[in-house]
This record gives sequence, structure tokens and C-alpha cells, in this order.
Amino acid sequence: MPQFATDSNLLEYEPQIKEFGIQEFSDLHQQTYDDIIRLLNIRWWPTTRYGKLDISVLSGSSVKLEEGKLQASQFERAAVYHVLALYIYPKLSTFDPAGDVFREKMSYYKNKFEEEFNLILQVGVNYDLDSSGTFTDSEKKPYYHRRLQR
Repeated sequence: MPQFATDSNLLEYEPQIKEFGIQEFSDLHQQTYDDIIRLLNIRWWPTTRYGKLDISVLSGSSVKLEEGKLQASQFERAAVYHVLALYIYPKLSTFDPAGDVFREKMSYYKNKFEEEFNLILQVGVNYDLDSSGTFTDSEKKPYYHRRLQR
């Protein structure tokens, strides 16, 4: 199964995460992968244009995002933030109204995920349009929000 991050990536950001009772997170990494692909389909893919080949939903094109054409390493940090914020820390939190450390970390990593995902969109998503196995500058398409596209 394709994933953007693994348990070893997770341990780079939170070395003690396995001390809280959960020993493996592979199913959670898969959920994060699916969530990020869904976000790309909503926030990036419909606005993407590649010169003569307009793959924009806005023009009625039926071309779909092919997950295998993405550069997975580009989403590693965002995937770690996402899995921590939306899947791991909610399992550990007591959701006490007064707050707890896991709830604080959940909020922190959720904000970090949004920030990282937006940076990826602004810098440009690496998408191997011609399936060559390499990512050229012309295949790195940023998302221009607040920009009129016709």
C-alpha cells in the first residue's frame, strides 16, 4: 500500500510516541495517505493546468489525478503532522475540558499540517505528467489562490 510516511518518519518528530501504548501506526499512515490524496483532489487538482493539456475540472476535463505520479517524499512531513493530529493524539487524549498534553499536541500538529500542506501547494506539487520518472520544473505546478484563472 502506498504511504507518504512510515513509523520511522514519525519517530523523527515524536521519538517517545510508542511509549503511550500504540506500537504500530501503519493503518493510520494509510488513512493519512487517503486523506491527503482527497485534499489534493479538492484543493489542487481542479485548478491545475499544463500548457496545451488542460486537465482542469473547470473546463470539463475528465482526467483524474494518478496517485503514482506524485512525488511521495514531498508530502512526508505533512503526512507525519496529519497522522499525529488526526489519528494518534485523538486516541491518546482524554478530551478533558481543562485540556491535556495530547489535546495541545493535537492542535499544534493540526496547525502545522495546514501550514505545511499550504506551503506544498504554493511551492508547487511535483506531478510526473509524462510518466518519465523524473520531475521537471514544468511538472511542478503551484496552486495560485486568489488568482483569476480563465
